[in-house]
Parts: sequence; C-alpha cells; structure tokens
Amino acid sequence: MAELKYQPVRHDHDAFLKKASKRRGFKAAYEALAVEYAVANQMLAARARAGLTQEVVASRMGTTKSAVSRLESAGKHAPSLTSLKKYAAAVGCDIEIRLVPQR
Repeated sequence: MAELKYQPVRHDHDAFLKKASKRRGFKAAYEALAVEYAVANQMLAARARAGLTQEVVASRMGTTKSAVSRLESAGKHAPSLTSLKKYAAAVGCDIEIRLVPQR
C-alpha cells in the first residue's frame, strides 16, 4: 500500500482561542481539559513531524482511521497507555510521562 503524502490543514490556534473565549463557560471547560489538550497537541505535532496521515498511522497501529481520529481528539476519549505507546511507535516517537508536584 502506497503511503499518502501528509498535507496539514492550517489552524490558527490563538485565533481560535480568542474567538472561543468569548463564549460563556469556555474558559472553565478549556482549563478543565488542559492535560487532554496538551496530549492531543503533542500527538498531532508528532504526526505532522513524521509527515503521516491518520490512515498511515492507523495501518501502522493495526487499527482504523476513526480510532486514530478519536485518539487525537481532546476531551471525548481518554486513550490508554497501550494505545499511546502504539501511536508513539507509529509516528516514530517514544513516550515520556512525568508526575509533577502541584504548585
């Protein structure tokens, strides 16, 4: 199967946040999912660096494109460590997890 050329969709996250922050309750909801958004952002960045489509990552993981899409979406699904390890391997990364004392 030929690998597809990854062409990222442009997204201005700062502009998105500026517009979305005007909605009532957005800030609290966004802050409540801060860790999930950070993980999703890292996953998307790793896939972009690898130049891979969701289809290719899914193939490498032995799963479906829709499963990869769910893994990359913050807040709706909490990926297991097993899934994160498979994803990381598929995009050529290792996982590093740290517990940091609260401030």
